Order: sequence, then C-alpha cells, then structure tokens
Amino acid sequence: MMQDLIVSHVANALPVLLAATDTFWRFLAEASTVMSLGMAGLGSAVGIGIAGQAAAGAWAKEARAGRNLSFAYIILVGMPISQTLYAMIVMVNMRAVFANAEVTVADAGLLTGIGLATGLAEMLSAWMQALVGAAGIRALSEGEGKGLAFIIITMGIVETVGIFAMVFLLGMIPAV
Repeated sequence: MMQDLIVSHVANALPVLLAATDTFWRFLAEASTVMSLGMAGLGSAVGIGIAGQAAAGAWAKEARAGRNLSFAYIILVGMPISQTLYAMIVMVNMRAVFANAEVTVADAGLLTGIGLATGLAEMLSAWMQALVGAAGIRALSEGEGKGLAFIIITMGIVETVGIFAMVFLLGMIPAV
C-alpha cells in the first residue's frame, strides 16, 4: 500500500520535474544567444576604445606638429565593430531554433556551446584587431602615413577569424 502511494507520487511529480528540466535547458540555450551578443559587443567596445586612444594620441601629436589630422585612423578605430554584427547574425539564426521547443531542449548543450563559442571568438577577434589597429595608428603617425594598406590587410586577417567563427558556427545550428 505504501509502495503504491510512493509510485503514485513519483508518477505525478515526474512530468513536473521533466517540464522544469526542459525549462532549464531552454533557458540555458536562449541565454547563450544573449551572452554571445554581449561578449561580442564587449570585445567591439573595448577594441574601439583601445584603437581610439591610440588615434587620440596620434592626433594630438599631429596637432602639436602643425600637421593635418589623419582621417585614416577612423578606419582603424571602427574596424572592431563588425564582430558584434557577426554575433548578431548567429544569434538571429539560433533564435529560429527556439520556435521548436523539442529541438531546443534536445540540442540545448550544442546551442549553448555555439552561443558561448561565438561570443568568445568574436570578442577576442575584435580585441586583437584593435591591438593591431592601435599599433598601426602609432606606426602611421610615426611613419608619416606610410603603410596604411598593410595595416588594413593585417587587421583583415584578424577579422577573418571572426568571419570563420560566424560561418562555421552557423553551420552547426540544428535544422528545425
């Protein structure tokens, strides 16, 4: 009799427990898209700040010397913003999966991994791109503007890491 009562309680509690588990996995999968965009945005913001500081210093040096201020620095300062766009593209594609709760729960670990990997890859790509940009701004300032094409190519190589991360991780998103 007691055993039947326990079995009955477990049987009644099991659907509630499973629903709570599904809710947790769904939450984790969806939260990873937000973290992805946030991490990429952080990398872009830090990157723009790093390159912007170098540009401000170079402009001050040019102003003191009575030279025209170089517009080329703006290009190098702005380049790290694209990684936020790449993360947003992955996020939008992941959000399409969330319309199907079964796939979302079944692939929650994969989706969480995709979100976190995208965030880290884009954040670090933007950050490293900015370090190259800041060094490039100093080089342009000291080299009287020579070498801009080489600096942009080098920053483009770093950008390629962000593009590869986006493309490869988009390919891992489960089909709905």
